[in-house]
Amino acid sequence: MRKKLFLLLLLLSLALLTACSDMDDGPATPDSPPGNDGPIVDPIPTSAGLDEFSLPYFAGETMDPITCADGPHQAIGSLLYDGLFALDERFEPQPVLARSYTYDTESLVYCITLRSGVTFSDGTPLTAADVAATLERARWSDRYGGRLADVTAVTAADNAVYIALSRPNAAFIARLDIPIVKAGTENDPVPVGTGRYVWRQGDEGPYLAVNENSWRAQDLPIERIPLVPCKDVDAMAYAFFSRKIQLVSWDLTGTVPFNASGANSYTDVSTPIMQYVGFNTASRLFSDPALRSALSLGIDREKCVNACLLGHGTAATLPLSPSSPLYPADLERTFSSEDYAAAMAEAGYDSGKEYPATMIVSAENPFRVQAAQQIAQDLSRFDVKITVKSLPWVEFQQALVTGGYDLYYGECKLPADWDLSALLAEGGTLNFSGYTDEELPELLYAAATASGKGRETALRQLYAHLQQEAPFAPVCFKSVSILLPQKAVRLQTPTASDPFYGLADWTIQWAEDNP
Repeated sequence: MRKKLFLLLLLLSLALLTACSDMDDGPATPDSPPGNDGPIVDPIPTSAGLDEFSLPYFAGETMDPITCADGPHQAIGSLLYDGLFALDERFEPQPVLARSYTYDTESLVYCITLRSGVTFSDGTPLTAADVAATLERARWSDRYGGRLADVTAVTAADNAVYIALSRPNAAFIARLDIPIVKAGTENDPVPVGTGRYVWRQGDEGPYLAVNENSWRAQDLPIERIPLVPCKDVDAMAYAFFSRKIQLVSWDLTGTVPFNASGANSYTDVSTPIMQYVGFNTASRLFSDPALRSALSLGIDREKCVNACLLGHGTAATLPLSPSSPLYPADLERTFSSEDYAAAMAEAGYDSGKEYPATMIVSAENPFRVQAAQQIAQDLSRFDVKITVKSLPWVEFQQALVTGGYDLYYGECKLPADWDLSALLAEGGTLNFSGYTDEELPELLYAAATASGKGRETALRQLYAHLQQEAPFAPVCFKSVSILLPQKAVRLQTPTASDPFYGLADWTIQWAEDNP
């Protein structure tokens, strides 16, 4: 979806605390809040074409894809490094450095055979030891530690990598889009990779050049990508505004705002980041699944996405991105005020009595606060009267852990295998109220072990059960936005982890091509 972006002035004076997002891949921790310094000037007119295609980077910070900060270095990293697999726009894993794989359902060991003939950008061959070293580092990293928590060992032998798991997971390869670097270079400012481009240092500064040692047999539309140093997010926004850089990948409804304006365009890309309403199922009121299910019907998800997230998301009543081919659209429940009223009446909560409840939300993200307020207002039409309490991040976490809430508005990044163990399993890191029921363990196990058509069936059965029990109510899956100068690029197919996915098919409007 491409749209014109005429104005994005998001919360110019928001003072941010260092904050975490409850994502499995680790927290986003900006060093300092973005300010609002700098002159206000008229937008630069859209040119007839691009003179060059430049990207931002934060000078002095590592480019190591395992430890670098969220932001522009991840976008650059998608050009410098490859993973064993890459997720396409439907979150389906496609082999990259991997040639094939097997999964032993008894030993719970994956054997991943590497593509032959792959070399790093310095000309040395990719080895299984390089892959194992990167994955071992990733196991203990903030970014990837969550998704690799079930890994017990990573070993290399010949041209294969062996990954042992602590519990079954027939779709684990969807978690292996982790960028691989050459072992021994991880402490360099720019570790060596196998990607489409290589980092170079020129007289005018660093740039990316086409990797002549790339294993890919494809022509790329950009031969040289200058890199522009930016000291912070505000500087990056101004560089984009003034056409010093031509692409930014950003969560426009995230905790760290990105301020830009002018004649630009953006493409929204689906992510596995789910926003949802969680219930304290250990409380007397919300121990009732009929009430929880009825309240889930009362959420106008489309209105919430459009009004509170500025359209940067996709409404979903199931804990699976609608972009996935596994999404059972026939289970989707379209919002209806009449259906909500009927469900609340059937559950016994339209009597005229009042049952007060408090929904907590992290105060650091104003978009989530607004969404919580909108949902609380919509759900309070009948007996349950919900008030919203926004809390600083630390207090929000404490309230969740201690059970000091009735409902909460949360956000989590699901792994691309759509495993819900963190939210539903006993001891799950996001199962704050200790929810369980008699059927759930078996349904979770079936979803984790099934493959092929059997997996579709298992997921469908799990989701149908969750609709009835409603331990939490999905609201939407967020989007990340790829910002570009208007009409600069055509035929994009970006993904959440790679804004340059399908780069070889891009058509770029260069100034030199204009008469």
